[in-house]
Amino acid sequence: MVFLTRRYRFSAAHRLHNEALSPEENARLYGKCNNPYGHGHNYTVEVTVRGPIDAATGMLIDLGLLDGIVEREVLERFDHTHLNLDVANFKGKVPTTENLCLEIFNLLRDKLDAIGQPARLDKVRLEETNSNFFEYTGYYPDPAERAASEKR
Repeated sequence: MVFLTRRYRFSAAHRLHNEALSPEENARLYGKCNNPYGHGHNYTVEVTVRGPIDAATGMLIDLGLLDGIVEREVLERFDHTHLNLDVANFKGKVPTTENLCLEIFNLLRDKLDAIGQPARLDKVRLEETNSNFFEYTGYYPDPAERAASEKR
């Protein structure tokens, strides 16, 4: 099994705020990240795929294909946006970096599963600051196993 990780960058703003909580609870829970006007980050996202090396190409996956999927599904969707206001994926959901990491994983997993190559998404690592990064791994060897897991 070979692992390949590619790094990408995008910038986005967000406000950590839960409508179900009082203004005081939001301020206590999220502190300065609850600023009514939001705040921004220069995110670094690392996408790791895993699988066997293709005997004919000597590669795990065509890098241009992977880059194109990440460009369409992540960079075009999130770069230079205000996550709370501009991104449908976060309507009614607090756009924490944890939630953003999971959202990116789900967007990429579905697209990578659909291209018919043996490489599978293994992990998404999302760096918010020099001190904070989040990782999500939800690898399923095949779509049938993933579907069974999602029913639980």
